[in-house]
Amino acid sequence: MEFTKGHGTGNDFVLLPDPDGQLDLTPELVAALCDRRRGIGADGVLRVVRAAKHPEGAGQAGDAEWFMDYWNADGSFAEMCGNGARVFVRYLLDTGLATPAGAALPVATRAGVVRALVEGGTVSVEVRRPRLYDGSTATLGGLTLPGTVVDVGNPHLVCVLPAGVELSALDLTTAPGFDPTVFPTGVNVEFIVAGEPVDDTDGHSLMRVYERGSAETLSCGTGACAVGAVALRDAGRDTGVIAVDVPGGRLTVTVTETSCWLSGPAVLVATGEVNPATLPVRV
Repeated sequence: MEFTKGHGTGNDFVLLPDPDGQLDLTPELVAALCDRRRGIGADGVLRVVRAAKHPEGAGQAGDAEWFMDYWNADGSFAEMCGNGARVFVRYLLDTGLATPAGAALPVATRAGVVRALVEGGTVSVEVRRPRLYDGSTATLGGLTLPGTVVDVGNPHLVCVLPAGVELSALDLTTAPGFDPTVFPTGVNVEFIVAGEPVDDTDGHSLMRVYERGSAETLSCGTGACAVGAVALRDAGRDTGVIAVDVPGGRLTVTVTETSCWLSGPAVLVATGEVNPATLPVRV
């Protein structure tokens, strides 16, 4: 089985080329590929398949040639992954599977078609405008933290840390608790504090995230978009630019009247072959 390893600000993925949708990809195989000691290791798997050849992408084939079939590290599906989409686009372009069509390159996802722009080492993807629509809480250790519920095509809970709680001191080795009536399919939980001013932005947030299906990761693209929208709201703005620093680097979130652009580096680091028979696949 051929693979490529890539990452966006440390959010890493195994990419599997499968243009015609012939791979027998199972949750168990995905989890084994993502195993960091006995597999390749990753936060998730990106299957590169033509939209027309995937049952969940066929309806979008008229708008985008390629479907990003994204799986979390535990073998579950996710609707959307912002960093994954950026790495996916880098792969399409670097392998010659696609070239930018007109102003942007369209990619089909479970959350709909997203568009991408590439400038040097930076890949930007346009996702839906984050929708802030409710409040809820996360529990972590002995803390109960209020947060904002945000929909970016997948579910997020953005919690601004109160004074006296250090971002670096949070223990994210276990999953934060959340209200399952608000998030029946689970949630990505972002913890944030304000950073120092950054030139040419309207705000700066420092973020850590516990991702649904993948545990703590070095970065989460849609999470950064959710954080950007919350930071703008708290600054009394509907649109603007927010720098979001994650453990893996910096992302730039630009919220417009109609959508949200996520920008940052996307890097392919290795290609090779893996023998599925040697992986720790459990059935």
